[in-house]
Amino acid sequence: MASRLLLKTLSKRHRISSTPFPFLSKSSGSRSASTLVLAEHEGGSIKAQSLSAVVAASSIGENNSVSMLLAGSGSSLLKAAESAATCHPSLSQVLVADSDKFEYPLAEPWSKLVQLVQQQGGYSHVIATSGSFGKNILPRAAALLDISPVTDVVEIIGSHQFVRPIYAGNALCTVRYTGASPCMLTVRSTSFPVPPVSGDLKSDRAPISQVDLSTLDEDSIGKSRYIKLLSEDTERPDLGSAHIVVTGGRALKSAENFKLIEKLAEKLGAAVGATRAAVDAGFVPNELQVGQTGKIVAPELYLAFGVSGAIQHLAGMKDSKVIVAVNKDADAPIFQVADYGLVGDLFEVIPDLLEKLPEKK
Repeated sequence: MASRLLLKTLSKRHRISSTPFPFLSKSSGSRSASTLVLAEHEGGSIKAQSLSAVVAASSIGENNSVSMLLAGSGSSLLKAAESAATCHPSLSQVLVADSDKFEYPLAEPWSKLVQLVQQQGGYSHVIATSGSFGKNILPRAAALLDISPVTDVVEIIGSHQFVRPIYAGNALCTVRYTGASPCMLTVRSTSFPVPPVSGDLKSDRAPISQVDLSTLDEDSIGKSRYIKLLSEDTERPDLGSAHIVVTGGRALKSAENFKLIEKLAEKLGAAVGATRAAVDAGFVPNELQVGQTGKIVAPELYLAFGVSGAIQHLAGMKDSKVIVAVNKDADAPIFQVADYGLVGDLFEVIPDLLEKLPEKK
């Protein structure tokens, strides 16, 4: 059958090893470095993307002091602070801003908070991840501090030297920051994987401190307001941190047909992704978009069905460990980056896979 090669590839997925923790080069000139990490939390836990920002901060310098900033209100914030205190060995302090003003991660109050904490702490670096949280807050905070941020960093060479992608990820550019302190960065979470948490961290707990909000300038707070949060109730893993991602393109033709991708993802315990064309056509919501203007993913296994492989899409997934592509067009650009390719009709291949793959345990 046409899907036999693909089944053979999928059977190897449990033998794909996790990427080891990258010991990046340190800068000998960063002895007095101190870094503030802007962290996002939900349900009393620190999001995995924010832990990647801590990993990035720990690579800035050997004597770098890393502080994590959390904001919110109520018991969820306190629980998140307790979780943060033991999340990484390089973390030296957890700062907590407890106020109803930070109940939701809006850019205006958060950027004023970053400005206040920077004035109080005098940090050399401020780091956030390149997700919607970091992209929303850090540029506004940089404007308040009159700083030009360095965005989408994929490697830290030294305290002020970084690597970032350009030309839709087709080239990597090494840049040196020469502006005033703090050096403000957004980093790709997929480029700074989080190592497994050791049980010894429970005894190595970072101190938790409250941020003094008495001098917080509230003049610009309130120009936007939180309306509601829409989220899909699903047991599938988060797209940004999933080990397996199954992505569908415009070739699926309709939202009804896209359910084939969802069924395959459920059977594999995978996250669902989509191309911009599929999102623009209304097949799936835009939070599932993978690409330059969507989410950047780097799973252990990436399955692309009916994905042509436009440059903008490749920029969001080409760092995946193993890429498998299924497309009717033998000349589709996706085959140039795929480790395994199958020229075939996805409407025949996916049902065949669903029939032959074992049920998820």
